[in-house]
Amino acid sequence: MLDARTVDGFVYRVDMRLRPYGSSGALALNFASFEDYFYTQGREWERFAMIKARAITGLPADRAYLIEKIVQPFVYRRYPDYSSFEALREMKRLIKSEVHRKGGEQNIKLGNGGIREIEFIAQATQLIYGGRDQRLQDTGLQSVYSTLAEAEYLPGEWVKTLLETYRYLRDMEHGIQGFKDQQTQLLPQDQTAQSALVAAMQEDSWEVMIARMSDLRANVTAVFEDFLHEEGDASADQTESDYHWLQLWLDQDVTAEDWQAEFLRAGFDEPELCTKALMDLHELPRFRQMSASARDRFKEFLPRLLDTITESGACALTLERVLKVVQSVLGRTIYLVLLNENAEALRQLCKLCAESQWFADHIAATPVVLDDLLDPKSLYSPPPREALSDELRQSLLRIPEDDLEAQMDCLRNFKQSHMLRVAAAEISDVLPVMKVSDYLTWLAEACVEAAMEIAWRNLVQKHGYPSAKGRAIEPVDCAGFAVVGYGKLGGIELGYSSDLDMVFIYNAEDFGSTDGDKQINNQLFYTRLGQRLVHILGAQTTQGYCYEVDMRLRPSGNSGMLVSSLAAFEKYQHNDAWTWEHQALVRARFIAGDSALGGEFDRVRQDVLCKQRDLTDLLAEVAGMRQKMRLAAVDKLKSQEIADQNIKQGRGGLIDIEFITQYLILAYAQDYPELVRWTDNVRLLESLAATVDVPLEFAVLIDAYRALRSALHRKSLSGVSYPGGLNGFAKEREQVQRAFAELFKE
Repeated sequence: MLDARTVDGFVYRVDMRLRPYGSSGALALNFASFEDYFYTQGREWERFAMIKARAITGLPADRAYLIEKIVQPFVYRRYPDYSSFEALREMKRLIKSEVHRKGGEQNIKLGNGGIREIEFIAQATQLIYGGRDQRLQDTGLQSVYSTLAEAEYLPGEWVKTLLETYRYLRDMEHGIQGFKDQQTQLLPQDQTAQSALVAAMQEDSWEVMIARMSDLRANVTAVFEDFLHEEGDASADQTESDYHWLQLWLDQDVTAEDWQAEFLRAGFDEPELCTKALMDLHELPRFRQMSASARDRFKEFLPRLLDTITESGACALTLERVLKVVQSVLGRTIYLVLLNENAEALRQLCKLCAESQWFADHIAATPVVLDDLLDPKSLYSPPPREALSDELRQSLLRIPEDDLEAQMDCLRNFKQSHMLRVAAAEISDVLPVMKVSDYLTWLAEACVEAAMEIAWRNLVQKHGYPSAKGRAIEPVDCAGFAVVGYGKLGGIELGYSSDLDMVFIYNAEDFGSTDGDKQINNQLFYTRLGQRLVHILGAQTTQGYCYEVDMRLRPSGNSGMLVSSLAAFEKYQHNDAWTWEHQALVRARFIAGDSALGGEFDRVRQDVLCKQRDLTDLLAEVAGMRQKMRLAAVDKLKSQEIADQNIKQGRGGLIDIEFITQYLILAYAQDYPELVRWTDNVRLLESLAATVDVPLEFAVLIDAYRALRSALHRKSLSGVSYPGGLNGFAKEREQVQRAFAELFKE
């Protein structure tokens, strides 16, 4: 009825060719058949087409199911999908061929720099990132371009150029089609139609209009070619070396000796290791089971990889490490497309893997961080502290509040991405070791804060807000709840593999209840909040875990309540805590939650640390605890000699410096309360140096602490212990041992 022609014309032209199986398919399919088609026979160009799909009739529930459960999962992939570039190039080639065959160079939609290229750029970017950023799941072209510019997926100048041209060409298209109600995008050839179009476009003349249109389309063509990383045909980038490596790979009769000879010719330092790494990959069952398209991607990738490593020093170890990353993505070769499409990303991957095994392990465990290699400027420049929480918050805003799994994956991807960036900055000497620990601590705090807010909103939605002092707590995130960081987290000294030592405190009436439909008492509410927070951070998902959480430093350890009331925490610290627990409190710091409660924790901490103490008993208890730790280290490492050389646990190592610091704080804070202001060892030692009169060289201890911390960081990144362990720091070790012996009378 819509497109039937009568004496009065027709209502709309109707095109049904986009249905499953095209013109040969049934006009109507049930949902199951529709879904089956997408997942068994859906083609890449159909993903582009379905970006604009919108249900316009039917029951609301059916319309939502069709789009959200069938169409969108087909269009948008969970991981960045760089195969869109391949599909885009292929569609562009087909369109060019068709335009050329039909003599349609004057087509403002399909020709170079036309409407279709503008649509393609937006759609390809939507397909790449839309699965991860739901703001891009938008059917409107102009609105999605605004998002692409705002979120910096595309340069702002590109978007400005594309939208200006799009609006001009769409106006022109309307003028062309409105002249005689024809479905065409070809520029008119007769003078009457040309004059009508000039008038519709409000231009001075045909020549002026064509000149402006040509300039705009030329700008679009330039953007389009930059977007595809090509000038003309992408295959032009293939070199003679690429072809040679590929021929060798495809040769069924090639031997290990042939590969070794080729690696030797190319200048690789260990041809045997290179050959073994490549052959081991080839023999993997996952490699042999790859689809034809995945094999094609690898065939394109391998020559590029070998050439890139050759250009950067032909190191066999680099090849071995990069191939470890490749093994991890054999089931998701879309990441190979990313590296094929972005030579700079491949160069950065090879550079980082050449520097350290840590990068190969990190990227292999979380391939999604390959996306961070696209921009070297940001890769080696982690954002400032204040930008971290904002960036994470913006990422979480793109996810529905009821999708906990996606929120947890977002936290993990965010953490792994920024950990890669800070490691890259450290390995390039952009950040010194102390700044690295600062940054890793800020990153953890941002993740803890976000996880806590997710857990809070989830519980409040179910149970309502808890009450305090006979009134409802103000409806703000995490009111009455505080997270206290201990250990390296509290001391702002996190490393790449550090877990999070935390204690949870709440401040509400134990017998009060929440104000929601499913009421529970306050204590249970905050206990569940703590449990959920630990789960969000520590549970294993498809993206791994965010952080391992250690709650053993809470009052009474593993046998104590997961969450303590402020009153119970204060009472425990004053009456029941061991001296080693007060040592731990020296490094404790409020990191997230209710800031007013954080202030109350600071008060309790100061009161406890500034207590009057018998210095003889204190000295004996701290020294006794250190001896227990030394014995435990020997038992764990199975050797006295190995324990003695351990940079952290050995005599003259990091723990000795920490015990010196903690003893002096507990001994002198009663007279100098300002000593407890800081929680990190360096500033604690600096405060002691400026305040107390003891025969210790604090500057020497600070230098030794920094040197040993730096060695531990290098070990984390390289995977190799410092040669000789503590023996490699003979001077520092001797100075720390002397200070420890003098203080503890050893």
